[in-house]
Amino acid sequence: MKQDRIGLNCALSTPFREDGAIDLVRLVAHAAWVMDNGCDGITVFGTTGEGASVGLPGRHQALAALSTAGVDLGRKVFCGISAAAIEDVVDQSRLALEAGCRGLLLAPPFYFGGVGDDALFTFFARVFDKLGPLARGVLLYHIPGMTRVHISVELTRRLSEAYPGVILGVKDSHGDWAATERRLNELKHLQILVGDERQLARAVRHGGSGSICGLANFAPDLLRPVARDGVDEPRVNRMVEAILAHSFMSAVKALIAERTGDAAWRVMRAPLEPMDEARSKALYAALTAIRAEAKAA
Repeated sequence: MKQDRIGLNCALSTPFREDGAIDLVRLVAHAAWVMDNGCDGITVFGTTGEGASVGLPGRHQALAALSTAGVDLGRKVFCGISAAAIEDVVDQSRLALEAGCRGLLLAPPFYFGGVGDDALFTFFARVFDKLGPLARGVLLYHIPGMTRVHISVELTRRLSEAYPGVILGVKDSHGDWAATERRLNELKHLQILVGDERQLARAVRHGGSGSICGLANFAPDLLRPVARDGVDEPRVNRMVEAILAHSFMSAVKALIAERTGDAAWRVMRAPLEPMDEARSKALYAALTAIRAEAKAA
């Protein structure tokens, strides 16, 4: 098992105020809670964190707030990077790396779908060349359901060979087990993470390095043995199924709101919409029942 194995990393939800600004106090408190309750680290501004809607000023403020609160960015924090222009990707990446983050969760360009490996190699190569010696800790983010772009095994291998020490691994959020298994078998020198918690135990038993996942915002204690030791946990699968009956990002925020008793957590940044109070309470009750029934059994 890799010494620097990522383990359980929370795709941290981002709290916003009604005016759209990041609520830094809630962000810091939530980051502390997930790490106190089982997470090895956090990823800010991923998909669950609505990262594609957060610009440079908000990113700077959030990383500064976490650092000031004592979070070790270099050991604990990855930063999601999502933009269609190379210059914007470089600016987001440089900000995170200069702040001292452990690495980047780097999505491919998401507007022009259906592009091939050669074009993607050129895109990523230009980003890494512009970052120069700053470039490090890159997790390529395979999430074609959002980006409409596939990151292949061949592209990953080519980038890792061309930029030794830069590519740390892949976060595979496609949900195709056969493709994930191929990554695990053919990219053993890299850390392979899964985003779908239902596949996590199996992936870890096949050599996977853990997960960056959204359910860790709510149930890090249940996920920890799954992500670290490959232990099957039926409650995790049932929770994910219940959440996926809704929009995932708003559902995660609803669960945080109910757990904390803080309705402000349901706020989403435009153009996303929050879950209403009635559905929030029903979802929380459903997940609470899943946990309780499994304990009784």
